[in-house]
Amino acid sequence: MKNENIAVGLDIGTTKIVAMVGKKNEYGKLEILGLGKAKSLGVKRGVVNNITQTIQSIQHAVKEAEAESECKIKNVVVGIAGQHIRSIQHSDYISRENPDEVIGSKDIEQLISQVQKLTMLPGEEIIHVLPQEFKIDGEPGIKEPIGMYGSRLEATFHVVVGQAALIKNAGRCIKDAGLELSGITLEPLASAEAVLSQEEKEAGVAIIDIGGGTTDLAIFKDGIIRHTAVVPFGGNVITEDIKEGCSIIERQAETLKVRFGSAWPGENKDNEIVSIPGLRGKEPKEISLKNLSKIIHARVDEIIQLVFSEIKTYGYENPQKKLIAGIVLTGGGSELKHIKQLVEYITGIDTRIGYPNEHLAGDSNPEISSPLYATAVGLVMESNRNEVIGAIPFEEIKALEKLQEEEKAAAEQPVFHQKIETIQEEVNQVNSTEGAIHIDLEEKEEAETKKVAASTAEKFEKGFFGNFVKKIKDYIEKQE
Repeated sequence: MKNENIAVGLDIGTTKIVAMVGKKNEYGKLEILGLGKAKSLGVKRGVVNNITQTIQSIQHAVKEAEAESECKIKNVVVGIAGQHIRSIQHSDYISRENPDEVIGSKDIEQLISQVQKLTMLPGEEIIHVLPQEFKIDGEPGIKEPIGMYGSRLEATFHVVVGQAALIKNAGRCIKDAGLELSGITLEPLASAEAVLSQEEKEAGVAIIDIGGGTTDLAIFKDGIIRHTAVVPFGGNVITEDIKEGCSIIERQAETLKVRFGSAWPGENKDNEIVSIPGLRGKEPKEISLKNLSKIIHARVDEIIQLVFSEIKTYGYENPQKKLIAGIVLTGGGSELKHIKQLVEYITGIDTRIGYPNEHLAGDSNPEISSPLYATAVGLVMESNRNEVIGAIPFEEIKALEKLQEEEKAAAEQPVFHQKIETIQEEVNQVNSTEGAIHIDLEEKEEAETKKVAASTAEKFEKGFFGNFVKKIKDYIEKQE
């Protein structure tokens, strides 16, 4: 894993929070290294409404993903949804100072920066500025202006905006969970990245991501994002309807929906019954699957009608805006039985279920290929494309810590030797001083001895014996 870009996506949903760790393999496919998920306790309809619970859920999902991937997660790309999200179309232009120079990425960045300064409604901020088509000196229909000449560069943008306070709440949860936010992506765009091909985007396609709290829509045509919308209803309202319609608890309603639910009432016979255990020793409750499917059908039909009205707003009946690739359903709600047939019946448009397996490595866990994880896979792909280092393997962290310890020890070693040399010099100085003192003492002793001897000789000469010897010496000298 060394020197590889490991990306991390964090999907903060209404029913679940998913942390996914992945990297590109040698074939350009996404290899999922780890997956962590936790029940989402502090999010309602895509919006954080309990900071503490959301932080705990994020930490739980991240810890699980770290254990499976054997990586330490640092940076995440987060998906955002919710009924506060809206989109607008906007056109803007810049006049180039030097038209003799070719148009470069700086010109496009300047144009996008200009759009990002637009004044939104109070409390709103811009999430995405997505260029659609460019005009150069009034010439329309240009998809890629880089490298061309022109004095006036104009573009049409798809601008996605949301409530600033709600976005900041999500950012605070991520920061308090010990992570860094490296990017925010609209969830239907992330899902589209995971389940749509470039050919479908060129031909015209609508992706419908049915989540727990919201149903998200994104429409592509000619390879360009054309329309986005968020419907504030999802799988949770279906579960709520089952709970009230059948007088059972939420956990039982969710189980019924997943295991026996159908969006098409005609598929169930009148005598098909499922028994639900009673609470606290009460008698089991028998529920008709036909009645169950009627409850589900009524709510799903409402959701699809709301999404279809957004598709009509886009103008899909216009031959130039026709959705040749049809509709792609993804998200957990797309796993409901017969929902594909119901969507086709309501809209009259060809529909398929979108799985993220096209971009995944061949040996990936089959669970990850579920539409349930389409958004998370798309967020990892977005993080990887932005070259964000989302996680570092534990083994690299240990190797780095070991290297730092060795460098620290190596840096301290010369200081240690220098201290030893200093101490040795001090010892030598002490020894040298003691030697000098010793020599000095010997010289003093010798001088004292000579002085004593001289003094003795002088006394001897001055005494009786001294005078006698002197007289003898004088007599001998006279005789000679």
